[in-house]
Amino acid sequence: MRTTSPNASRRRSAAILAAAILTVGAAGCGSSDSPSTAQAGPSASAPANPDAGVLGIRDPWVKAADKGMTAAFGTLVNDGDTDVTVTGATTSLSPMELHEMAMKDGKMVMRQKQGGIVIKAKSAHALEPGGDHLMLMNLTKPVQAGDELTFTLTFADGKTQQFSAVAKPFTGAQESYAPGHGQPMPGVSATPEMSMSPSS
Repeated sequence: MRTTSPNASRRRSAAILAAAILTVGAAGCGSSDSPSTAQAGPSASAPANPDAGVLGIRDPWVKAADKGMTAAFGTLVNDGDTDVTVTGATTSLSPMELHEMAMKDGKMVMRQKQGGIVIKAKSAHALEPGGDHLMLMNLTKPVQAGDELTFTLTFADGKTQQFSAVAKPFTGAQESYAPGHGQPMPGVSATPEMSMSPSS
């Protein structure tokens, strides 16, 4: 009895020790799986938004126009913690400028926006008729309702971001692009302010 009891006791101790080692090993695997799973989250989501880390662009659209000038609008959304400055815009159909509407000599004039368009951190900035907008200066072909145009924004830090906007007819805000109000005369390179106010 005395010789078997220690052996049985040793076997029990060995079995308990083995079970403890297996438990610790399993727990170690579990904890090594957790970080890899946690790391998979960011690495999986990072490529999903490669270029859109600069701004969100809500409801972009372009004013349909047969010739001359037109403009692109929408809402620029900055979800980041720092201000973002748009310094330029391009499209294949026309040279572009960043424009604003401002009072000058008692008249509302359209002019190039100096310093770019700043979108404050955690806020949105509307591009709209009668306000800031992306101006297409000299269309190479008509922009008809339903057409989709691709634009590239350039930011102060050198980053770029593309977005698409669909053209639609619009006659509000009295932002006319008819002759004398934005459409350059043949052979004349009019400035934005000249286009909105009669030259004296």
